[in-house]
Amino acid sequence: MTAGRAPSNAVIASAADGDREGWTDATRGTASWVTLFSSDITPTTAMSAGIMELPPNGGILEPHRHPQAEIYFVSEGEGLLTVDGAETRIASGTAAFIPGNAEHSVRNDATVTLKIFYVFPTDCFAEVIYSFREKRSRASGE
Repeated sequence: MTAGRAPSNAVIASAADGDREGWTDATRGTASWVTLFSSDITPTTAMSAGIMELPPNGGILEPHRHPQAEIYFVSEGEGLLTVDGAETRIASGTAAFIPGNAEHSVRNDATVTLKIFYVFPTDCFAEVIYSFREKRSRASGE
C-alpha cells in the first residue's frame, strides 16, 4: 500500500475580485468591507472572512455586538479598538480576539486607511447578525 495525498480543497480569494459593501450612517459608522470567504459565495465551510476598511481621520465601525467570536488582524494603518469599554491602540501587525457578544468598535484616528482582516467561526457571513447601540437624540431629552 502506498501513501496517497488527499486532493486539495483549498480556495484562493483576492480582495480585488470581491464586491465592496459598506455602511455610511450614524448608527453603524463609515466602514466598508470585501467578503473573501463565505459559503454563499465560495465553496467553504466553518469560517467566513474578509477585509474591512475604515477611512482616515475618523472612519468608524460603531459599537456593536454579535453572538460569534471574531478575530481581527490589522494589515495596514492604525486606530483604536474598544472592547467592552476597554480601549486599545491597534496598528499594522496587531491581532485581537473579540469574544462573542462583547460590545466592540473600531475608530481610525490616523491619516491613512485602516485595513483589518476579520474571521468569524461561521459558514456564511450573512449568519453574523450585528446589533448596534441605538443612537439617542440629545434634542429628544432621552
